[in-house]
Amino acid sequence: MMRSTVAAAALWFALSPGLAVAGPEITVVDAARVFDGQRVITDARLILRHGRVEQIGSQAEIEAPVSAQRITLDDRTLIPGLIAAHSHVGMVNGVDAGGHNYTRETVAKDLAQFQRFGVVAVNALGMNGGLFHELRTAREDRARGSVSPGADLYGAGGGVGAARGAPPESMGPPDALRRAGTPEEARAAVDAMADAGVDVIKVWVDDLNDSVPKMAPEIYAAAIQQAHARGLKAAAHIHDLEDAKGVIRAGVDIIGHGVRDVPVDQEFIDLLKANDVWYVPTVNINEAEYIYAAHPEWLDDPFFRGALNPALDARFRDAEWREQALGRAAGPRRAVETNIANLRTLHQAGVKIAFGTDSGATPLRVPGFAEHLELGHMVAAGMTPVQALTVATSASAEMMGLEDRGCLRVGCRADFIVLTGDATADIAASRTIEAVWRDGQPLLAD
Repeated sequence: MMRSTVAAAALWFALSPGLAVAGPEITVVDAARVFDGQRVITDARLILRHGRVEQIGSQAEIEAPVSAQRITLDDRTLIPGLIAAHSHVGMVNGVDAGGHNYTRETVAKDLAQFQRFGVVAVNALGMNGGLFHELRTAREDRARGSVSPGADLYGAGGGVGAARGAPPESMGPPDALRRAGTPEEARAAVDAMADAGVDVIKVWVDDLNDSVPKMAPEIYAAAIQQAHARGLKAAAHIHDLEDAKGVIRAGVDIIGHGVRDVPVDQEFIDLLKANDVWYVPTVNINEAEYIYAAHPEWLDDPFFRGALNPALDARFRDAEWREQALGRAAGPRRAVETNIANLRTLHQAGVKIAFGTDSGATPLRVPGFAEHLELGHMVAAGMTPVQALTVATSASAEMMGLEDRGCLRVGCRADFIVLTGDATADIAASRTIEAVWRDGQPLLAD
């Protein structure tokens, strides 16, 4: 990441938790180009007031108010803050993973890291302890300084797991997951989560390579139906095509991972489209198992290093660990290849795609950096850079019901990333982050 001068009073983004700079009432930001969540505007001008976009268009058509602070970003590209529609928080400390890590400090650390990499909202899709309900969407508390700054938190609370099945007990804190062995237990679990306050209900439908019992259709159907009765969307963790079809038939709203066992078929495409279901491929979920072992040279890349804690850095530098990880890579590589091929098919078919990585669930699924890898996978699956950015911003905000996020249109929150490169032409330029703005103000490094 690079440093630059925007205006004499602006201090730029660095890889540490940020605090918003107190600014004037009106700010005019001129840039070479702005991606507004759907389209690219060149020679662009943003007028920001009270943390929101008041006007956006070309510099030729919008007159700058005389009293406004002026910031000129020559040759820079602005994109909305990224929306992580499937990630996790509070589950990892260094290279240790498990529910015992779910504390205010680890959740805050994760949210700060997401923000440093341009992710401004996180849908923590399950395995959240009771603390989640205190921290969820805590924008006002953050403004008062009573919580650490970072991405805004949304999510599924604990989620509904299978009795004696997925997910493993050790993944979440003791007060997180509710397991259901009957439809009645599934409905009761959903009611408890809805009463506590969640944004979505999650169910796990996976036998983890035939190692545990899989949630039965009548149980996940009951959970999905009860979610809808409580006015909530339902998301399902799946791995296999037939399970993905099953949860759609039961009424699910979100497929929480890509299909990774076999190529998708026309029946699946028709089910997704007829039922208006979102598909979140999370290519990173399997790629993370080997990609860092395959690329030790990344350890010297400044952008990547900004995501590493010392323990993870040491693990990646361990030649024995890398050798073992690559020795186990055949299965994950096949899953990634299938996932990307299926994403290509579904994108071409016009299925609704959202942006997720499962980052934060294990030490290898690195918050923030994983999201920039995922952008590359979407382009590898046949999307243009603008289409990939649309998925990662406005589309994912739509999936989450966030009408003023993932966009830089009139009325949207002025949460955006300043890039020295042009990610609308080359998706790798998403990594050229120079600054992150929240609520119309650049962030200060601590």
